[in-house]
Amino acid sequence: MRKYLTAVLAFFSFLVYGQAGREPVKVTDMLKVQSLSMVTLSKDGRQAAFTVTKIEADPDSKADYKYVNHIYVVSPEGGAPRELTVKEGASQPAWSPDGKQLAFVRAVDGKPQVFILSMDGGEPVQFTHCKYGAGTPKWSPDGKAILFSSNIRMGELIRDTVLNGGHTLPSWPFEQAGFDKNENLSVARARPDPDGNPEEIRAYLENDVADKKAKVVSRLNFQDEMVVNAEMSFNHFYTQELRPGALPVPVTHGFYRYADVDFTPDGQHLVITGNMDSTQHPDRSLESSVYLADRDGAHLRLLLGEKGKVYSNVVLSPSGKWLAFQHSNTSFVTVPQLAIVSLQGGSPIDLPFDRSKGGYTWSPDEKWIYFTAASNGGAPLYRVNVSTQRTEQLSDYDSGTGSFAVGSGKVVFVRSEVNDPFDLYTADPALQQVRRITAFNYDWVQRKRLSLPEKHSFTNDRGLTVEFWVMKPADYMPGKKYPLLLDIHGGPSAMWGPGETSMWHEFQFFCSKGYGVVYSNPRGSGGYGLEFLRANVEDWGTGPTSDVLTALDKTVAEGWADTSRLVVSGGSYAGYLVAWIVGHDHRFKAACAQRGVYDLATFFGEGNAWRLVPNYFGGYPWEAHTRAVLERESPITYVANITTPLIIFHGENDRRTGFVQGEMLYRSLKVLGRPVEYVRHPGGTHELTRSGDNRQRMDQMLRTYEFFERWIRR
Repeated sequence: MRKYLTAVLAFFSFLVYGQAGREPVKVTDMLKVQSLSMVTLSKDGRQAAFTVTKIEADPDSKADYKYVNHIYVVSPEGGAPRELTVKEGASQPAWSPDGKQLAFVRAVDGKPQVFILSMDGGEPVQFTHCKYGAGTPKWSPDGKAILFSSNIRMGELIRDTVLNGGHTLPSWPFEQAGFDKNENLSVARARPDPDGNPEEIRAYLENDVADKKAKVVSRLNFQDEMVVNAEMSFNHFYTQELRPGALPVPVTHGFYRYADVDFTPDGQHLVITGNMDSTQHPDRSLESSVYLADRDGAHLRLLLGEKGKVYSNVVLSPSGKWLAFQHSNTSFVTVPQLAIVSLQGGSPIDLPFDRSKGGYTWSPDEKWIYFTAASNGGAPLYRVNVSTQRTEQLSDYDSGTGSFAVGSGKVVFVRSEVNDPFDLYTADPALQQVRRITAFNYDWVQRKRLSLPEKHSFTNDRGLTVEFWVMKPADYMPGKKYPLLLDIHGGPSAMWGPGETSMWHEFQFFCSKGYGVVYSNPRGSGGYGLEFLRANVEDWGTGPTSDVLTALDKTVAEGWADTSRLVVSGGSYAGYLVAWIVGHDHRFKAACAQRGVYDLATFFGEGNAWRLVPNYFGGYPWEAHTRAVLERESPITYVANITTPLIIFHGENDRRTGFVQGEMLYRSLKVLGRPVEYVRHPGGTHELTRSGDNRQRMDQMLRTYEFFERWIRR
């Protein structure tokens, strides 16, 4: 009997973990993943448009691949999805009110422009010809005009005769040293002469800037994701009627930071979100307010605004009676609060829910607000009853809800789960009758041998519940020992789980190579509320390390992991934490630190995410208390203790964390004579492993695997 039970258990384990007859997940399978986004539903609910991002061979280079966005349309009732933009890529679909036309965005001569496609047939027609480009199209309620945005550089805005006919200058100080009245920005210039007077020399130097011979930095936020960016730009909004010969008419003006503009349902007014502080440089003023204006942008009045507060993501109810919005303080380490307010005035009403919310949408009857929220390893769809302020969870923690649309008695949404990383689904408003309506990934993934994550939890030293997931090797057999990868998420406020898509391929790849994988959401992660989010303030190293290593220890205690073949990997904040761990713990055979921060004081000047320093550590590097905390919390402080073989990755254009961070850690270890390898990816940004060059994405994964293999096979 015992032999029979043993055989049955072994067979069951083989079915669950081996999935006989299926193919292993390969590194090249990342090229097959098609991601879906930007779901929008026609007003009558008969058609859903959405964007599909594919990876295709690059015709200009046989060894390379490119991303292509296409728009599809499908009936929520069933039928095959139809590709609308076959010849050229497109994104940002927007239905006309009558559902007979679709506006979208496509690049023309390197700039985005709005196109319109008739659903009766024919080719798309270019609608905008804006010299600054055009994006985020929105139809007016009467269908006679389209609202769109353009991004305009400071120099262009000063000289623009439509947006700035008087050639006015910012009323806030531009902060170039020695020019108290912004006179350096004036349109009028002297004759350029390198041998002339100061004004003529200044004009000559301006030509050097225009010809990209120099970058003159005066602003506080001078780095973007890829380069040092000395020039500011501004988002402005226009309306353009659909009649022939109509020109775009600006509805925003000035040197302010506008985030969004939308029509009220009656089409008579605009709701504008942005920062119109005329006294502070936009890099310093972090607040955001909400305004109401006439349809042409005139007669602006403040609806929501307060010093030290951010009001954002405004969504009008279908009748125009209510505004839904989020508000928070200007700190980055916070959970914004969802609220509603009458457009006619009155006090806002908070709708309490201790998670970061996104994509919220009113139901047609205005009884509910639907939203998604990263939570407990998934991204469920929720809805809150506006009257009772009670929130209902509509989907589980084992899947993720992406873009979605609500209307005509249905919900159409993108779902991600272990067995299907992206596909489109439809359901009733309570999500009780869920049905998949596309198979962009479902069919090929069913042929793959997958590892299914097993959820666990423990209580840490602060009394917080920490959740973690264990993935056994895809070919797991009881009684064997396997290498185990501890994978750590970044952020530090990110969250991983079965419903999070960015790591789907990497987890499955390592499991297919015979590794087990354990990942967790340590203190400081998102998805568990404000207390959990702030539990790593002034403690980036010791506390989170305790959490991720406890998850590892509990996985090892299951008995199948080979403790002589433990490896660890992570990127961004997790690159930081990998370096911290190997500077304090020597159990790992090899380690991989990607695009990390290793010296917090220099990160303050090197990375465009520099505000993490004052937000998490309470001050700046020149302040005595903060300086001591930054030194204590920096992995470089403990570099002499690192003996674990380490591979370090950084993109050469990574300005979020700053690529010198990787160079500093590498050189320090090289001087110490430690086993270390440093890999730079030309042109790579901080997003390399998620949306970067696909050969580089595969390169990083394969180099990590190969480096681990070097050491665990010794």
